[in-house]
Amino acid sequence: MEHRKFHQRLVELAEELTLAQASKLIDTLTKRDTGDETRTLIDGAFQKDVHCPHCQGRRIHRHGMARGLRRYKCLGCARTFNALTGTPLAGLRKRGRWLNYAASLNASETVRTAAARAGVANSTSFRWRHRFLEARKEAKNQHLTGIAEADECFILESRKGERHLPREARKRGGKAGKPGLSSEQTPILIALDRHGGHVDAVLPDRSEAAVSAILKPVVSKSGALLCMDGDAALIAFARKEEIEYELIIACRGEHVHEKVLHIQNVNGYVSRFKKWLARFNGVATKYLQNYLGWCRMLEKSVAPLTPECCLAAAIG
Repeated sequence: MEHRKFHQRLVELAEELTLAQASKLIDTLTKRDTGDETRTLIDGAFQKDVHCPHCQGRRIHRHGMARGLRRYKCLGCARTFNALTGTPLAGLRKRGRWLNYAASLNASETVRTAAARAGVANSTSFRWRHRFLEARKEAKNQHLTGIAEADECFILESRKGERHLPREARKRGGKAGKPGLSSEQTPILIALDRHGGHVDAVLPDRSEAAVSAILKPVVSKSGALLCMDGDAALIAFARKEEIEYELIIACRGEHVHEKVLHIQNVNGYVSRFKKWLARFNGVATKYLQNYLGWCRMLEKSVAPLTPECCLAAAIG
């Protein structure tokens, strides 16, 4: 059949489809695994900083194609690579579905919903989620200046997915066996300044050493005023490093000092983070840092996130 007649017949058949059939066809075409757009985006990101991921050399030349991506060879170390070598997405297949999956991250969808959107298995969706979030995990502001707010929040420790537990298993999202703070709660430190600076981390414990390891490299001794509640580890850190601080004790009815000193920004962020995290019905503690990076990416975006932006961030 010649092209014109084929096109005409295709249009006629499309008009005969029911609404359900048309929706299914659109969904199938959306998931079509061509990968051209993704490949263009990957190559564009690589061209911004062309270098060898093995030796960081810049004397490279093209070396054919492999698995749908252009291959390069380094003249310094003589090793070959492509635009994804050394990135969290190296080795993943089905690149044509990555943009659909990136859109699911922007929408904060669950593993199963994201799998259905991208047309992949649930296990693939789970693996992709943490590969896509790997680069965001360490993407933090490196300095907090001016008035900064710091606080700790606590998430119930979870060993979801582990086969051998040191305790009796409980339902996802269950309650701790002990009231109040205990070893069953995982501490998370979040610090913000008034200029958009942001630092967060999952702490191994509630000690001053754990807090210092996160805040000492990023808080300036002379250029920051640290607002916080009565957390002992934060107070010990500020005193040891001789950082000026202000205590805001909410349980005493204190909320704002001198009209500008408060911890309402960080408290608001903690509240939004916990509410956002609840949709995933219990996150394994070992993956909490990835989710912190994910939430930070959504919060700090000044413009609506596009799948292309999310994919570019995942490449690193």
